Amino acid sequence: METLSQWIAAASSFVWGAPMLVLLVGTGLYLTIRLKGVQFRALPHAFRLIFTRDHQGEGEITHFGALMTALAATVGIGNIVGVATAITLGGPGAIFWMWMTGLVGMATKYSEAVLALKYRQKGANGMMGGPMYYLTYGANLPKLGMAFALFTVIASFGIGNMTQSNSVAGVLEHQLGMPTWATGTVLLLLSGFVILGGIRSIARFTSFLVPFMIVAYVATAMVIIVMHLDKVGDALWLIIYHAFNPIAAGGGFAGAAVAAAIRYGIARGVFSNESGLGSAPIAAAAAKTDDPVKQALVSMTQTFIDTLVVCTMTAVVILSAPVWTQGVSAADLTLLSFEYYLGSFGGIVVTLSVILFAYSTLLGWSYYGERAFEYIFGEGSIKVYRIIFVAAVMVGAVVELKLVWDFSDLANGLMAIPNLIALLLLAKVITSETERYFGGR
Repeated sequence: METLSQWIAAASSFVWGAPMLVLLVGTGLYLTIRLKGVQFRALPHAFRLIFTRDHQGEGEITHFGALMTALAATVGIGNIVGVATAITLGGPGAIFWMWMTGLVGMATKYSEAVLALKYRQKGANGMMGGPMYYLTYGANLPKLGMAFALFTVIASFGIGNMTQSNSVAGVLEHQLGMPTWATGTVLLLLSGFVILGGIRSIARFTSFLVPFMIVAYVATAMVIIVMHLDKVGDALWLIIYHAFNPIAAGGGFAGAAVAAAIRYGIARGVFSNESGLGSAPIAAAAAKTDDPVKQALVSMTQTFIDTLVVCTMTAVVILSAPVWTQGVSAADLTLLSFEYYLGSFGGIVVTLSVILFAYSTLLGWSYYGERAFEYIFGEGSIKVYRIIFVAAVMVGAVVELKLVWDFSDLANGLMAIPNLIALLLLAKVITSETERYFGGR
């Protein structure tokens, strides 16, 4: 078992190595140029579309519901621990490269959604779409579509389910002494109540939960920032300066080269916003709309909110406090930075955010995995998937998950390869749809 674990960990490191990160960011940059910076010129219009309703077109949920379902899966522990990890390993400059990843990733997210809606199919369980469909019906690569679906199912049980319930159980056991089986039972019941109702149920719940949890977390960070505005300029300067200049070791901080800032900034940015992985367009395909570009514009705001807003707030709070230079582990850095300014209340906010972010990720990924499972096994398989998925929540809460972490991390990375191939092959279609939409405005 140890040998298998080492092999999977090595394979995961290879898949998530420099070539993959270059491909992800390079694809985003290529699409940004082809689409003439659509994420910049159309961002105000995109935010307005979030709250509009299309009364024509097919789909099960609103623009807002599709965005909240995707944000539920995206805004997660990576926004808290992932940012801290980037700073710990790459220094403050890593945040700058996280921003760059988010900016070009908005074009990638937009492009994924355009294709998801253009090539979606109508089934007995509603509209079905995502990379497996645009690989099959757009790029004529059904085997790659099947491979993507398989990797998505595996990732949904790992990084989208058991690792999330395990994180919640670990936090509650450490903070409150709550037995992991008790946490697992509660999560199983809560998850079953929402997931077994399908996409409409998930969208309704996440439309309430996600805005609440993001606003609560960001508002707390804003309180700290406003109360200590004199430190914000220094924090932002650290980010910009050390994006291009190494930072020396000092205090408990080990120091970091520019190469480390770029590597960890890009890696954690991709993990946080998932642009290029192909997960979010599965939710986008369920939106009720009469034009693929409308939902695509809404979808790209997901990356903006996740990386440019939530991750930035976390980073500014961390870099405004002195804790990050004291050799604190990435797992504790965000919590201790919030506690430095707000005492135990800050720690409570971060702890609750970890719990809510993890739970929302679980809900969002349940839908991604369900649609991929349906693609492989047919329309009658959905109930089977939902039951297994909900049961896995309990398993994740009570067992050791190192192998699951490594294997699901590998599957998550493998999702990106067929998706990026499709984006590059179908770039002309994306450009054509974009020009058609904006040409008439």
